[in-house]
Amino acid sequence: MADVVDVLVLGGGPAALCIASELNHSGVDVAGIAPQPVDAPWPNTYGVWAEELRSLGLEHLLEHRWNDTVSYFGSGGDAAQDQTLAHCIDYGLFDRDALQQHWLARAQGVRWHQDTAECVDVGSLHTSVSCGSGMTLQARLVIDATGSRSPHITRPDQGPVAGQAAYGVVGRFSRNPIEAGRFVLMDYRCDHLSAEQRSEPPTFLYAMDLGDGVFFVEETSLALAPGVPYDVLKQRLMQRLEKRGVEITELIHEEFCLFPMNLPLPDRSQPVLAFGGSASMVHPASGYMVGSLLRRGPGLARAIADCLKNRELGSAALARCGWQALWPLELVLRHQLYQFGLGRLMGFNESLLRTHFATFFSLPQEDWFGFLTNTLPLSRLMAVMLRLFALSPWELRRGLVLGAPRGQLPTWAQSKG
Repeated sequence: MADVVDVLVLGGGPAALCIASELNHSGVDVAGIAPQPVDAPWPNTYGVWAEELRSLGLEHLLEHRWNDTVSYFGSGGDAAQDQTLAHCIDYGLFDRDALQQHWLARAQGVRWHQDTAECVDVGSLHTSVSCGSGMTLQARLVIDATGSRSPHITRPDQGPVAGQAAYGVVGRFSRNPIEAGRFVLMDYRCDHLSAEQRSEPPTFLYAMDLGDGVFFVEETSLALAPGVPYDVLKQRLMQRLEKRGVEITELIHEEFCLFPMNLPLPDRSQPVLAFGGSASMVHPASGYMVGSLLRRGPGLARAIADCLKNRELGSAALARCGWQALWPLELVLRHQLYQFGLGRLMGFNESLLRTHFATFFSLPQEDWFGFLTNTLPLSRLMAVMLRLFALSPWELRRGLVLGAPRGQLPTWAQSKG
């Protein structure tokens, strides 16, 4: 039988590397199981507000940084409806290799096994993990960081899970798709859509100038159950570019994203701990997670390291300590508030959504920034939500309290099925 390690981490993506590196840095004996080499390149891009990294001393992990950060919440088509809303705060894109190497360097000594975890069997003191290769590993605590679809983490069924879907292109274009040197968080202009398309679930453009004539443009749906199909997102992106007289001249990379926004919190009494998407750490209001990993990983690792000092604690007790550290009541209640808000926004048509976000970003910067990064204490979060309600026009207030009127709910045309 293999030696028993303190913690066995399942997964090889950002969440797995984050918690493995922090545990290792805390002096914990860690092993990991990942289906691919843990130094294999990550396919997706990860954005973050630069201030999040400044407070952590990790700004050097950014590959790109923009101080011209804007959104568009008009309908488009004339000067008044094409006005920008300046956010006046820097946004950055992670250097994926630098972020990966940051965590790998802190994880020196972690023993990684390229394999798949097929069965997790929890005993009184140890947990056994049977792998696809036939190998069995044992640990005092198992942490699942494989993502939101993990079969090893149980959570309540609260109905369909809404997904944020996106289709993006990194490439060169016949003309700049956005202003040079600019980052666009949300472009909800819809003058490129037909009347029928405008009655369907809304989407927005997320875009950035990557330098040297290369841009990233991505059509994104805030959240929908089921997620907006990729072919719809691609069609809308092409329509958007065509409306502005822009053609793709060189396709460098296509990006397809779909991740859950309103995933219920896991059963926090289960004897296997989770981290990252498996633990529902995706922000229900923004879809961001990497900043949260960087903030919450060290504290969770310290709590686990302290619990491991008690050699009499078995897997279930150690997992319970971990769940309490990861999801204290304060964070649970904040998560529930965010999920309530997302549920309301999912029923808004494009006009209501444009009005909502224009009102939201009229709040003081520290309020909307804290809301989007989940860094506001519960009392402050509630105060910000009440202030947003007070600033909202009547139609938006009605939607926030009662949901959008049935006649205004976005629906797919019959041809979409």
